[in-house]
Amino acid sequence: MGASGEDMGMPGEGMGGDPFAADCRARIAFEVLANRWDSVVVFVLGENGPMRPRALLARIGGLSPKVLNDALRRLEYNGLVERRRYAEAPPRVDYTLTEAGTALLDPIRALGAWAAVHGDAVLAAQDRFEGSRASNA
Repeated sequence: MGASGEDMGMPGEGMGGDPFAADCRARIAFEVLANRWDSVVVFVLGENGPMRPRALLARIGGLSPKVLNDALRRLEYNGLVERRRYAEAPPRVDYTLTEAGTALLDPIRALGAWAAVHGDAVLAAQDRFEGSRASNA
């Protein structure tokens, strides 16, 4: 793969259509990370290495085992994590990032840096919006 937009599937380049059109590869990235917990799971696995589900729950906090299981299944379906099963008694399972999952760490860190800089402004805008809606009701 080269650095051209066509090789990397950049929006609107080499696709013969509008940016972010239905056939645009950039949509894959947005769809893969659309669920709020998926990027958190990828980040935690990237920072901590292979982990068992209970360890992920403890490290992340704020989500139920079902929500974590759903996230892990989505990430496995999308090829971002690999489920490793060990023939032990009791059975043991852990999850690790694939090459594709590891490649997402830099963009996730960039989003985190953006949120650190602009998060207060976003929250203030949300508060203003909700306040204006309440006063107009």
